[in-house]
Amino acid sequence: MEAQTVVLPSGKTATLAASPTLTPSENQGPKVVEATNCRVVVFFIGGAGDKESYYMAGPYKNIEEVFDNFDNRMKRSGRYDFYQSHYLGYGDVRGGKDIDKNVYKGIPDKSMPVYIVGHSLGGWNGAHLSKILSEKEYKVEMLITLDPVGEGALVWLGSDIYFSKPEPVSGYWINVRATPKRPNSSDSIANFGEQWEIGSGPDVNAHMDINHASALGMFVNAVRDGASASDILFESIISYIDGGCRV
Repeated sequence: MEAQTVVLPSGKTATLAASPTLTPSENQGPKVVEATNCRVVVFFIGGAGDKESYYMAGPYKNIEEVFDNFDNRMKRSGRYDFYQSHYLGYGDVRGGKDIDKNVYKGIPDKSMPVYIVGHSLGGWNGAHLSKILSEKEYKVEMLITLDPVGEGALVWLGSDIYFSKPEPVSGYWINVRATPKRPNSSDSIANFGEQWEIGSGPDVNAHMDINHASALGMFVNAVRDGASASDILFESIISYIDGGCRV
């Protein structure tokens, strides 16, 4: 091969030295190509008392269970190198400074697909975040809200959440509403915060016989045609990675 000049991703040029013809390798299987725009990022956003205590209660780490479960699934898939994830509290995505510190810095490229999974108050603030990112021309591929809470005036007064009702913007939206036949204390808390009444908008709007605190159950149980929110999220990510990153 003759010497040739190539353009690097940084914009600089480099000259490749001439090299002899090589015998083809026996391993002609697919190769994974590292590239920033082939990566995806998922933000897992917890509610009250999840990542940090809430008025002496918690932390309960409900969304952390979801975070760990999906991280392990991505590791088993063999595509973990193309996946980034962040575990945040609902207050970490409320306001410009918090979003700059905890969200924007986790998205190195605006072409990178962004996925948001929020539970309780984290679903409420996460839905707001989807619109904020979209207005900044980030690519919000999917929003998953797990029994989002935030309609109550009292919870707004005592929590770091947006006052207005969210107007989500994302390529696909899954909402799960907890409607347990046997409520427990977590459902009383959700009632106090007032579950977000969503009449239309989600691509999937499922009601599930489950308690409010069971974020992982809402995530892994079927919501449509036998598929869970986890399944739909996983298939979306794998389709993107395999379509854009394997040659």
